[in-house]
Amino acid sequence: MKINSAVKVLNKNFPDPKCELEFTNDYELVISTMLSAQTTDKRVNLVMKDIYEKYNTLEKLNNLTIEKIEKLISSLGFYKSKAKYFKEITSALLPYDKVPNDRGFLESIPGVGRKSANVILSVLYNESYIAVDTHVTRVSKRFGIAKKNDKVLTIEKKLYKYFKGFDYKKIGQQLVLFGRYICTSKKPSCHMCELYNECKSKDKIKKEF
Repeated sequence: MKINSAVKVLNKNFPDPKCELEFTNDYELVISTMLSAQTTDKRVNLVMKDIYEKYNTLEKLNNLTIEKIEKLISSLGFYKSKAKYFKEITSALLPYDKVPNDRGFLESIPGVGRKSANVILSVLYNESYIAVDTHVTRVSKRFGIAKKNDKVLTIEKKLYKYFKGFDYKKIGQQLVLFGRYICTSKKPSCHMCELYNECKSKDKIKKEF
């Protein structure tokens, strides 16, 4: 797929892309990013809205027991593991006035891997990173940028090479939204995709004329 075609379509559909996780401060973004694994941003926003309002400081969140956290987030997938990570995150961030702009520190926190760190650093500090989630992975493979069996880090490196010279933060978020709303896992909206003719994906749905 030609890069100019891809960028043109991404810019047309998502000219001002933003992270869809709702947060009012930096630590909320870290927690919600972790919670968003294996579930939707919308679901995380719905579950966490009242929690963030009721426990409106990092200290209050950190004082919650794992058992209490489990009850609060029980409607999210893998809530037991996420409750432990929730506690780990609040404990790790408690000594700081703000979330450090430090990849090594972020990735040292259980539940915060490279993808989450990329989200946090790009959103909070405008760092130029692409967070490779399931949507970005799928779109990258359908675009022909990545191969079927490529691992996440390999895909990230290939995206940086493919989109060299462009705003990685913007491109990364556009790819997320493109995969979330157009190039979906099941029943992709091929009929409305302007990249249809260039797409070589085996998942492409034949247009009806």
